[in-house]
Amino acid sequence: MLGIVFLASWVSDPAERLKNYLNSFRAAVEEAERNFTGGRSEREVLEMAKRYYEDARYSYDKGDYITGLINISYAEGLLDALRMLGASSFKWQRVEEPRVFVGGTFDILHPGHIALLREASKYGRVFVTVARNANVKRFKGYEPVNDERTRLEVVSAVRYVYKAFLGDETDYLKSVEAVKPDLILLGPDQFVDEETLSRQLRDRGLEGVRIIKLKEKIGGFSTSSLIKKILESRCRC
Repeated sequence: MLGIVFLASWVSDPAERLKNYLNSFRAAVEEAERNFTGGRSEREVLEMAKRYYEDARYSYDKGDYITGLINISYAEGLLDALRMLGASSFKWQRVEEPRVFVGGTFDILHPGHIALLREASKYGRVFVTVARNANVKRFKGYEPVNDERTRLEVVSAVRYVYKAFLGDETDYLKSVEAVKPDLILLGPDQFVDEETLSRQLRDRGLEGVRIIKLKEKIGGFSTSSLIKKILESRCRC
């Protein structure tokens, strides 16, 4: 049981810690399955460990991280017992999560933004680049409502985000080069298409980066519609 505890002990956030537990256990149980030499009783123990793992995954998806941590600790205890009995062999290993890159303005944070970041977190550890004030004005033709530091602080506080940082003012691909992502998740209204971005990344030496572009806005939310709604409700002219 000490294996996963040691690997995940540096994480204080229960959501992040449970995610690390799940990744480590998945790799260990696959190896235990391949090396299994036990009989019927030991097989039942292995299946029980897998059921606890599935319960932990369900708890993670529901946001009940404490229950998930309890279930995964039961699962690892059963797996360790099989190893001690000589019914299987495996090693606890730290599994590196895929790096997922998301970029955007994130001016007035709304449920659509949260849904995008939640979706990104399903693929791995989420790195977010927040557009600079100058770039927002250059590409959209107007200043953002919130300045870049405020937007960065708000995005950094979202629990699905591992790390957020300000983008480069002259070259948006520098942020991608710094993260070296395994996957880039694009919103439906972002100006670049998958083929063009893939070509630009290859030119920078970034090969094999998976690119997913959402087909439509999640929930129909947009910053523009929110601003319009605020103006209509507050303007007395």
